Amino acid sequence: MALNDIGLCSRALVRLGASPITSFNDETAESEIARVLYEPIRDAILSAYPWTFATGQLSLTKLATPPTADYKNAFQLPLDYLRGISAGSHDRARGLNYRIYRQELHTNADEVILSYIFRPEEETFPPFFDMALIARLAAEFCIPVTESTSRSDSYYKIAKDEFERARQIDAQQDSPNRIEDFNLINVR
Repeated sequence: MALNDIGLCSRALVRLGASPITSFNDETAESEIARVLYEPIRDAILSAYPWTFATGQLSLTKLATPPTADYKNAFQLPLDYLRGISAGSHDRARGLNYRIYRQELHTNADEVILSYIFRPEEETFPPFFDMALIARLAAEFCIPVTESTSRSDSYYKIAKDEFERARQIDAQQDSPNRIEDFNLINVR
């Protein structure tokens, strides 16, 4: 069952023994806590690892105004951009020297293919990520909802374990990276 933002927050609140919410505007303490904390927590978890379901590639649009210094070209980052993974050009999405500055990518290349982490719709999250996010939300909601720091510590440990489990599952959906063009290998 695909969950939306309200469903994810409600499950985290139920884990704490609190009442679920039906919207972020329920006029309850729980809905206010969820409304304020949900988006930054979701984005932090998404950007902490290159999840296969939240990773994309895109040719960037070159901006008319070049950077002030260091690089000759600036490119607009996508609106759903959370974190860059690599940048390249000419059918290869890695290998460019670049810098992310505000909402722009600066480089000397004339075209850029960006591999990046984006913000997908909650309904597309896989179940293993849902569980990691729910555990982290419960940990973050714990002190404001229960006022118990010892209980919060327990929830953070559970959240850490769920995050690691989700990373392991996600990593199994991709072939391992291999070392390319490494000088010590060439010497052998």
